[in-house]
Amino acid sequence: MKKVLIANRGEIVVRIVRACADYGVKSVAVYADADLDALHVRMADEAYGLDGQRPADTYLNIDKLLAVAARSGADAVHPGYGFLSENAGFARAVIAAGLAWIGPPPEAIDALGDKVQARKIALEVGAPLVAGTPGPVSDAREVLAFAEQHGLPIAIKAAFGGGGRGLKVAWRMDEVADLYESAVREAVTAFGRGECFVEQFLDRPRHIEAQVIADTHGHVVVLGTRDCSLQRRNQKLVEEAPAPFLTDEQHARIHQSARDVCARAGYVGAGTVEFLLSGTGAISFLEVNTRLQVEHPVTEETSGIDLVVEQLRVADGLPLSISDTPVPRGHAFEFRINAEDVGRGFLPTPGPVRLFEAPSGPGVRVDTGVLSGSVVPGTFDSLMAKLIVTGATRAQAIARARRALKEFRIEGVASVLPFHRAVMEQPDFTSDDAFKVHTRWIETEFANTLAAAVRSELPAPDAALVRTVIEIDGRRMALGLPTELLRGLQSAAGGAASPAAAHTPVAADPASVAAPIAGTLQSWKVADGDTVAQGDAIATMEAMKMEMLVPAHRAGRIALKAEQGAYLLAGSAVAEIH
Repeated sequence: MKKVLIANRGEIVVRIVRACADYGVKSVAVYADADLDALHVRMADEAYGLDGQRPADTYLNIDKLLAVAARSGADAVHPGYGFLSENAGFARAVIAAGLAWIGPPPEAIDALGDKVQARKIALEVGAPLVAGTPGPVSDAREVLAFAEQHGLPIAIKAAFGGGGRGLKVAWRMDEVADLYESAVREAVTAFGRGECFVEQFLDRPRHIEAQVIADTHGHVVVLGTRDCSLQRRNQKLVEEAPAPFLTDEQHARIHQSARDVCARAGYVGAGTVEFLLSGTGAISFLEVNTRLQVEHPVTEETSGIDLVVEQLRVADGLPLSISDTPVPRGHAFEFRINAEDVGRGFLPTPGPVRLFEAPSGPGVRVDTGVLSGSVVPGTFDSLMAKLIVTGATRAQAIARARRALKEFRIEGVASVLPFHRAVMEQPDFTSDDAFKVHTRWIETEFANTLAAAVRSELPAPDAALVRTVIEIDGRRMALGLPTELLRGLQSAAGGAASPAAAHTPVAADPASVAAPIAGTLQSWKVADGDTVAQGDAIATMEAMKMEMLVPAHRAGRIALKAEQGAYLLAGSAVAEIH
């Protein structure tokens, strides 16, 4: 290969651009309208617009992506993670277009990316499993029937999803139907397909995974384990490698099962086999992510293997650069730096990043998709950057993590940094003789007393030269314009103010129900004129691929003030209750 189109956005594109440079090939980025001046677009050798704002119109649009590949002369496609990375149809389309697909064969994606088929393969090779439906369910009634037969809690999971999208856990029978519908909506939004299956949910388990890399010569190597138990709403926040406090038997079972599952499926490239570890020590196969993981850097740091370069080597038909599982070199943590306000229940906070000062020093690595001056769009995932900290021992890595988190400064948008700093002082997570964190630890045992973030104002620009970007015939170009010229153009236009947005924040009104986040009003759960009680869910909003229920703040008769599908700013009027 000579030129790689990276069909994604944000920090993972920056990561792949750097690997392409190290490997000696050119890189091509793509961008939605909101990402015109994003860091990944600036860093790639070339960048082309996808003419749209929503995921479905941009990073999920196969025809547009292939058109850019043809236009740019790319001869390979790397899908990153999320979006189309586990879409066998996209892989087939790339291959049919005569391009190299930097990922597993479409047949392996079908077999393992389909969570139902992956369960069957796991059973065939003897991997441990909890009970689940034999295939996708057709409606909420089937989910209820499974819950009645096997008991609660149950997990409703997108059959073609990953990364926690389209995953809902039901703890009560009266919430099963709503959670099923929510899982289907999330799956369609994130992956373009809404099929879901159901399985028993292990209460308070750890989340353990094995990183696998395989080539076209029949070599399948497990590079090590990771623990990803620190999650919120099934979204990982902190990961570490190797997974701590495993017995030799558990370690061997996880490695062997991961290797056997991938070998049986004819896997090629980088992939992750995930397991749940119950409090009793029982292991259960969870799923296979047929792509590069967000948390791959902790394995890179402890194995000495550049996983993205290894992906490029495999796609070029070269053998793996390693023949067996390496002995871990030290210990590593990864902290996902999301644009979320911990003090407001991890609400997404899109907007401009006024200041981004990353830490440095021994054992510190930062993979980022933003810089000072970047904008975090509200239409995509909230991940801004990843802080990876490595030490010779787990104790040293913890000490370095505390230092690096203290150095890290982000202003303009809220971030989860206060949460990470608090977690690294929690004995449940940092103890040297036990590991008490589980996948619902944040919801059940973490005392979130962190204050809500204070959003800082952007300073007025005073530069003599305003640097901006323009798009010429679909290709991004950089442009510098004198400030005086821009002022003159503004005067010539009459200095008219732009019209106010249809849904802007409103002054405090006792009757008004304010949007808790900036996002899309997905659906109404009540009708205009209905009588509601305080605390009733009246609507569902979605931002950065996260759904949130909007509650009634008081009892009364409701008047709807926004249309379903409308984009609302945080604080704008959703409804009034009189």
